[in-house]
Amino acid sequence: MAFSFRFATKEDTGLLMRLIRGLAQYERMLDQVTATEALLAEWMFEQRRAEAIFAMENGAEVGFALFFHNFSTFLGKAGLYLEDLFVLPDHRGRGAGKALLGELARIALERGCGRLEWACLDWNRPSVDFYLSLGAQPLSDWTVYRIAGETLQRLGKG
Repeated sequence: MAFSFRFATKEDTGLLMRLIRGLAQYERMLDQVTATEALLAEWMFEQRRAEAIFAMENGAEVGFALFFHNFSTFLGKAGLYLEDLFVLPDHRGRGAGKALLGELARIALERGCGRLEWACLDWNRPSVDFYLSLGAQPLSDWTVYRIAGETLQRLGKG
C-alpha cells in the first residue's frame, strides 16, 4: 500500500486530540490524558514545540506521528524524538506504521539529524517486535526518569 503524508496544521487540532485519545486508550492510559485542543494548539502551532505528520490512505488520515527535536551533545547535532505513533485499528497491518517511521527518518535526514529515537512500553510486544523488525535497537542500559506534577512544582520552586 502506498501512503502519502501531510504535516498537521492548527485546523487539525481536534483530529490530533482524537488520535491521542485513541493511543492513550490502546496504552491503557486514557485517564492520564489532560491535554486539551487549546493546549495542543498553543504548544504545537503557536509555540512550535512539536510537529505531527499524518499517514494518508485514499485521502483519509489513518495514523499519525508526533515528534520534536532533541539534541545530542555526543553527536553535536539535533535528532528527532518520536513522542507518539498511532495507526487506527482498522488500518493496522497494512504498512502505515512502517511508512510513518520511514517518513520520519526521511525528515530527520533532510534536516541533518543524527538519529531518531522513541520509547515503547515494555508490555507492548506487538510494537516492540515491529520496531525490532525495522532494525531499531533497544537501549537496555538506559532508564527514563520523569519529574511531573507536584514534584516538578516543588523542585522548580526550590
